[in-house]
Amino acid sequence: MAPASKLRVAFIHPDLGIGGAERLVVDAALGLQSLGHSVDIYTSHHDKSHCFDETRDGTLRVHHIVSPFPRSWHGKFHILCAHARQLHLTKFLLSSSAPQYDIFFVDQLSTCIPLLRVFSRKRVLFYCHFPDKLLAYGAFVEGRLQKKNVGLLKALYRYPMDWLEEVTTRQADLIVANSNFTARVTTAHLTSIKSTPKVVYPGINIKAYQAPVDWTEPDIVQVTSQRPMLISLNRFEMKKNAALAIEAFALFRDKASVQHISQSMRLVLAGGYDPRLEDNVRTLDTLIERARSRKLSFNVITPPQSKVSAPLFTGTTANEPEILFLLNFTTSQRSALLQSPSTLALLYTPANEHFGIGPVEGMICGLPILACDSGGPTESVVDQPAEQRTGWLRTPEPAIWADALDEICRMGDEERASLAHRSRHRAESVFGMDSMAKTLEELLVETVKMGPLQMLPVKEIAFVFAFLVGLALAILSRL
Repeated sequence: MAPASKLRVAFIHPDLGIGGAERLVVDAALGLQSLGHSVDIYTSHHDKSHCFDETRDGTLRVHHIVSPFPRSWHGKFHILCAHARQLHLTKFLLSSSAPQYDIFFVDQLSTCIPLLRVFSRKRVLFYCHFPDKLLAYGAFVEGRLQKKNVGLLKALYRYPMDWLEEVTTRQADLIVANSNFTARVTTAHLTSIKSTPKVVYPGINIKAYQAPVDWTEPDIVQVTSQRPMLISLNRFEMKKNAALAIEAFALFRDKASVQHISQSMRLVLAGGYDPRLEDNVRTLDTLIERARSRKLSFNVITPPQSKVSAPLFTGTTANEPEILFLLNFTTSQRSALLQSPSTLALLYTPANEHFGIGPVEGMICGLPILACDSGGPTESVVDQPAEQRTGWLRTPEPAIWADALDEICRMGDEERASLAHRSRHRAESVFGMDSMAKTLEELLVETVKMGPLQMLPVKEIAFVFAFLVGLALAILSRL
């Protein structure tokens, strides 16, 4: 197939909500579509009150294949149910009524890969955000996996799940990772995968971040202010460590040297929130209590179209609270927060993040970035030398972050303008959606050109198929 040939591409993503993985899928689909390729997205869950605008307004073709399987069983067995849900989605894609595609783009969950290859006879590209087995077992600290205490029952439960992830991932025709960090970790811990994944950094739609903002729009008036502002954009999950931002903000406010700025400053924590997810609910509870313990005024709001009622907690009577929790922000609210003249910096709190699109979003808008000195941000943010700086990479300790905030807020206008110029240039040249789309296009064409499929190991595929059918029947029997 010549490079100019246009492909029919099917994206397969488990839950098309609001998050970094979902933003990547949306932008990858938009980028390929802009290059003339035919793109469809298939998902097992798509809540139109909790998704990106492009998946709701017809910009992208989204097929919501409603699954008979739950997301979990009595709050547990999430990964088992995820496998079953993707099996149901795969069954639809392999049916005679489904459209025909040249290639499948699969991310997050690799369960369907061998089935798509065997029964559709089409090639599959797998985009690896991070191995699920590592998310389940622990966290990376200084490049090493620190394992959680895992009981015998969980170990027995996870063993076949981990086996399934590795055996299905390695059967992809091409594996792509979102950062060099993820690529290294994947090959180190999924040892049967011999080839190092190619790296394609997530890209962002630059024009979307530079679009004019209507500052009189009610949704935007709701979240903006004339007061100096720090922002953090992340899902409300414990692993995102938004508590670091609250603690650093509280310490920064106490610094006598900058109290003329810090006492009038506000912190906005914005991100995806799903009341179905216990982690989201628990995280917001914890952050609220953290704000209360620091005697910081707060409020919790959501956009009008969200099904989540707000405020979920009684805030203070302050007209402009010191902390604003914004659940399921709209695209226009995100743009307003990033482009507001009042915004002084973007705080990116997760440690050892696999990539992290937040710092790039801030850089394209010229904001100084304060992020953890580990994982993906070390590839996107430049800290040293100072004359090339686009942000600050610091150990995730509140006192150290408070000192960095002090340094950021002391920047003069000229220094801030120079940093903004460098940040925009780096974001556009390295992390633009056009760059990502063209690289993905080359890899997809390369994968299709591999030619006729080689037969996969029959015994292995039979075992995978029997395992998936068995788990689906087991879950259905308990519904």
